[in-house]
Amino acid sequence: MAKTKGQNYMYGAAILTAGVVIMKILGFIYKVPIANIIGDDGYSMFLATYNIYNVFLTLATAGLPVALSRMISEANAEGRPMQAKRTFSVAWWTFFVVGLVCTLVMFCFPGQLADSVLHNPDAAPSIRAMAPAVLLVCLVSAYRGYCQGYGNMIPTTVGQVLEVLAKVIVGLILAYVIMKAGMGKPLASAGAIFGVTTGSLAALVYMFIYKRKNYRDEELDTPDTPDSTGKILSRFLRIGVPIALGTSALSLLNLVDSSLCMDRLQSAAGFAYQDAKTLYGVYGKAQTLFNLPAAFITPLTISVVPAIASAIARGENDNATQISEDSMRVSAVLAMPMGVGLAVLSYPIMRVIYPDSHSAGPVLLAIMGIASIFVCVVLMENAVLQASGKEKLPMYTMLVGGVVKIAVNWFLVADPRINIYGAPIGTLVSYLVMFIINFVFMCFALDKNPRLSRILIRPGVSSVLMGAAAWGVYGLTARFIGAGSWSRMALCMLVAVAAAVIVYFVSVIALRGITREDMKLIPGGEKVAKILHMR
Repeated sequence: MAKTKGQNYMYGAAILTAGVVIMKILGFIYKVPIANIIGDDGYSMFLATYNIYNVFLTLATAGLPVALSRMISEANAEGRPMQAKRTFSVAWWTFFVVGLVCTLVMFCFPGQLADSVLHNPDAAPSIRAMAPAVLLVCLVSAYRGYCQGYGNMIPTTVGQVLEVLAKVIVGLILAYVIMKAGMGKPLASAGAIFGVTTGSLAALVYMFIYKRKNYRDEELDTPDTPDSTGKILSRFLRIGVPIALGTSALSLLNLVDSSLCMDRLQSAAGFAYQDAKTLYGVYGKAQTLFNLPAAFITPLTISVVPAIASAIARGENDNATQISEDSMRVSAVLAMPMGVGLAVLSYPIMRVIYPDSHSAGPVLLAIMGIASIFVCVVLMENAVLQASGKEKLPMYTMLVGGVVKIAVNWFLVADPRINIYGAPIGTLVSYLVMFIINFVFMCFALDKNPRLSRILIRPGVSSVLMGAAAWGVYGLTARFIGAGSWSRMALCMLVAVAAAVIVYFVSVIALRGITREDMKLIPGGEKVAKILHMR
């Protein structure tokens, strides 16, 4: 087997984060133009399809790649290459079967899913166009989980960039051409969605070639005796299924959110179908920005799972606890300024990025910006619990959070005075509840309780200072140069963002939200720490 350069968990996270930056730039080029091409009502079809796709995708891939990376990491730590080989084989066929079933359901019953589940019949063509992507991504996840189990995050990053690049090119071209041809927004949304299927195929081809080239079975030496296929499958599912159920609760939450919002806006709040689609569409646009902070935390969660699992397998429980606390602190340092920034600058952000959207957009984004902070911390808490062998606990947390979300949506969205604003309020409340429950679970799961003050207070103070700076600079700039036109508002926003970045960067270093020891764990970080005289 080819040897892979060792990567500590922060190094691996840095590689994945670099990929996320590229992907988010490409994703911005993908989703924002599509939203502006097909409008608020057209984007409701696009978003509804993504929500139902994410349910199937999460059920198929959310827990199983984590289980695979954890089992590969343990086999590698124990020096069992044949165990790792058989584990991958069992996982690949499991992914194939699960992915095929989910793809057939989406492809054969798009009308029923769009009408009965989403209350958005026009989404049916998009659901069918995206169906093959589930099977393709399932197979991609098998290869990613295998490489991540060896601490190698490079193929995951490259594959994800290729996936998004193909998605952008194909999706944008098809959406534009279909709209220009006057074929209607349902087909234009389907064309945009088909880019996802194309991107998944590109990623699968790359991952297959990478594994074949870099992990060759015939080079295995010191062969061991692997466990039986049945035993591996049993453990694979025992680890993966609770994680999948817990994580899919989030996707189910979004699906219920989509269905419940469309239904309650029409049946209880009294909005017409077209108006309900418009309101849900602008909510979807705000969700695109709301998901940004979590995208930067996900790479760290992927790296943390094998790192903690490997430490526990070696009996290094103190090291596992330290990794858990450090990863939560770093996630807070990254998530808090992004969430506060989205909330404070919600008006110019929505008006600049989506200039023709419904007026509800800025308030929706402001609420969701604060909610995104708790989303990020919950994601990290889930990863720590899953890596510590407590994979069932996040499932219970997600279920409780889902019930809270449904309850809040049911009452608030039905009120004509609150309508769509009830959806982000429900998101905020549900993730706050999940954060509290998960933290209690972590206190019991780890040998030492994580120090919440060390995790949240310093980045919290820095984020408040940053938010005040962004708000003040935007107001002053708008007062002196005006913000009446799109270009001037964009300039004011960029100046405010630049000021916010400087204030946060200085304050988080001064308050030691990030330390010299943290910087040593990322590529080139020690040199940066010396230049900045970090302690």
